Amino acid sequence: MPTTRRPARLILAALALTFMLASAVSAQLYRWTDAQGETHFGQGPESVPERYRDRSSAIGAVDVPAPPSGPALAEVVGGVTRIAFTPGRPIMVTVRINGRGLAQLMLDTGADATMVSPTALMGLGVSYRDAPRIQLQGVTGSSSAYAVILESLEVGGARVGPLRVVSYESETRRPGSQGLLGRDFLNHFRVTIDNARGIVELSPR
Repeated sequence: MPTTRRPARLILAALALTFMLASAVSAQLYRWTDAQGETHFGQGPESVPERYRDRSSAIGAVDVPAPPSGPALAEVVGGVTRIAFTPGRPIMVTVRINGRGLAQLMLDTGADATMVSPTALMGLGVSYRDAPRIQLQGVTGSSSAYAVILESLEVGGARVGPLRVVSYESETRRPGSQGLLGRDFLNHFRVTIDNARGIVELSPR
């Protein structure tokens, strides 16, 4: 009897190992450029059309990201969210996505939309199902991005949800930043930037 079970166990172990290896490969985020010069993103090498696989590249893992190493979570005083920053430097904000994972975004009052990198969203388990592909037009050409619906996005006591954000891996984003916090979030609040004290306040409207 033991001699008949051993091959079955070996087969199951081999299948489990194959599954684990496949999962590790699919946990990579891939970027490629099509014949029209547009940039695309996908999870796993199988997401890249076969004719473009030789020009694709893995740009990062989509495992759960480490906690941001930048500013601490904003504090809430009397219903007002306060974000500390260093005057003269970009305002970095630690945000909570869908009530669980953290990401670090740069506050940008000139950006219409909040933008979060695909590696951050996929690492937090955000679904791209039914997320429409959109085109971003820049100085050097157009790039593909996705419009992803978040259940919520929070900064201290300031919460907006659901919120549609742009998922795009910018090659020029600031090191340590995982995107931009734009006016689609900020316009829900009264925003006061006090450069003398190094404090941003988000007050309920």
